[in-house]
Amino acid sequence: MAEGRIRIDKWLWQARFFKTRGLAAEAVSGGHLRLNGTPMGKPGHAVGPGDVLTFPQGGQVRVVRILACGSRRGPAPEARGLYDDLDAPDGG
Repeated sequence: MAEGRIRIDKWLWQARFFKTRGLAAEAVSGGHLRLNGTPMGKPGHAVGPGDVLTFPQGGQVRVVRILACGSRRGPAPEARGLYDDLDAPDGG
């Protein structure tokens, strides 16, 4: 894997969008995620800073730009630093 890149399922788990890596992999495998606007079905596909992910979560559609790959699943404030929420509600 190229330096500065990480598997989609692992990144979604580290960024705390899914409680387990398995759930993240299921979401990707199920065709519920778009990478830079293109449907993606491979949880092992590498992503990195600058990539934009679109996926459903909790009844809404999330659009996030990856800022960093991260090295672990840390606390929420650390996870929040891994992405820029492009679909943030006003005032949130």
